[in-house]
Amino acid sequence: MFLSFMSALGGVGLFLIGMLLLTDGLKALAAQRMRDVLSRFTSTPLSGAVTGALTTAVIQSSSATTVAAVGFVASGLLTFPQALGVIFGANVGTTLTGWLVAVLGFKLDLGQIALPFVFFGAIARLAFRGRIALAGQVLAGFCLIFIGIEHMKDGLDAFSGVVTPTDFPPDTLFGRLQLVLIGMLITVVTQSSSAGVATALAALGAGAINFPQAAALVIGMDVGTTFTAALATIGGGTMARRTGYAHVIYNVMTGVMAFFLLGPFQLVAGALTGNGDSQIALVAFHSFFNALGVVLVLPLARPFARLIEHLVPEKGSDLTSRLDPLVLRDPHAAASLAGQNVAHLETLIIERLRNRLGAKSSAYEEELDREDLAKAIAETRTYLDKIIVPPNDMAFQEELKGLFHILDHLSRLLYRCDQQQRIDELSLDHRLKRLAGLLLGVTDISTRQKDAKTQEKTLDRLRLLMRRQRRLNRDRLIAMAAADAVPAETVWLKLDALRWLHRVSYHLWRIRLHQNVLLDANRDLASTVEEARIDVDQD
Repeated sequence: MFLSFMSALGGVGLFLIGMLLLTDGLKALAAQRMRDVLSRFTSTPLSGAVTGALTTAVIQSSSATTVAAVGFVASGLLTFPQALGVIFGANVGTTLTGWLVAVLGFKLDLGQIALPFVFFGAIARLAFRGRIALAGQVLAGFCLIFIGIEHMKDGLDAFSGVVTPTDFPPDTLFGRLQLVLIGMLITVVTQSSSAGVATALAALGAGAINFPQAAALVIGMDVGTTFTAALATIGGGTMARRTGYAHVIYNVMTGVMAFFLLGPFQLVAGALTGNGDSQIALVAFHSFFNALGVVLVLPLARPFARLIEHLVPEKGSDLTSRLDPLVLRDPHAAASLAGQNVAHLETLIIERLRNRLGAKSSAYEEELDREDLAKAIAETRTYLDKIIVPPNDMAFQEELKGLFHILDHLSRLLYRCDQQQRIDELSLDHRLKRLAGLLLGVTDISTRQKDAKTQEKTLDRLRLLMRRQRRLNRDRLIAMAAADAVPAETVWLKLDALRWLHRVSYHLWRIRLHQNVLLDANRDLASTVEEARIDVDQD
């Protein structure tokens, strides 16, 4: 009996490892396609639910679907009600695993057939790279699931007649509540409702539990997945916490509904359970109450979203609200959010610069404090630090490096905006005033130019002009100081103002240049970035 128990326990472990390999491989293979599908076909909560269900069914990971949805809301591509549709649909998509286990694992008995395919999958994972290696990982994980089921069946079959439904809480209201709690505990321990459902199916097949007991366990397992969602909200951003709250409230409501539907469903599915198809009836019940929950909640998606937004109000700075820690699970999505935040900060800081040079202030700019902008730059840099670069993904590494460069120049530009003495000096000399007006005009023109390369060329010409003017006027001013034509203190202020113009134009050009490097798929501008450093004079 002990060996049989160990076999069943090992089967659960193999199932969990198989699910881990399968989901990680599928996520890596379909990550970009998944994001494209979610962003394209999620215009309403209903379409979001359908897309979320299908996407989760394909990649076998509701968490990946949820993370993508959170990223889209943070970036402004989806509204929160649309994201809720995706999250609700993901619950339905996870029930596909139960069907695979019931049909392929128990009806077709693929455990022995799968063994050699684990070998082929492992060879592909070790000997190749890229998509072939990931496909090998998916194959090995898929086969390990059925090998694990085989061990679970063999282990639990030994308990047939020894462990019977009478050894579990009876089929009463209180007994079902106890089983729901046991199901929740199983999911909390294994961190996988799929493994719990597979175990319930194996126990049901061995006769250790009957259908009502198995169904109550599955309800508890479905509710138990909210524990993972609640954990994900710890230390998370606003969207992560809203998602966690929505997941918990929705799953608890669905679980309560399923608890009261168990009796009527058992009467309807009596033919299946009587003909020995109780495992099919169990996964059908799992899919049924999840699908019904989605159908009932979708018309209320927007009021539900408002309730969650009321429970979890927006906190922190608006400047970094899109940088949700939950999205860090998807490095490319996190980098995309960071890039949007960098672009937003760039717009605000350039607007601040224009205000310092005498342009009209916007109402929003007046509300911003320099410390808020500096803190936002620091928080964005910290967020980028937390993004894990996938192995051998040099293009992604260059993308992150470019964002760090832009943040560095934005920080320096923000510092220049506060050098008020140098800025004031620009208006006291007609040559400097003309150059300051040119800088202001070029920033206005470049922001209205749609072509990024044209923007870069415009700012580069400005930078070269300011460098030339700095050198010419430096010689002129030093000569005037030597001849005592102008007080030395005034000369140094004018020289500082000239350097300010050059450095500001340089930072503007470098920011645009790095932006273009990120946009250029071939990274042709990377060498130009390095060569440009010879232009900079140290402060």
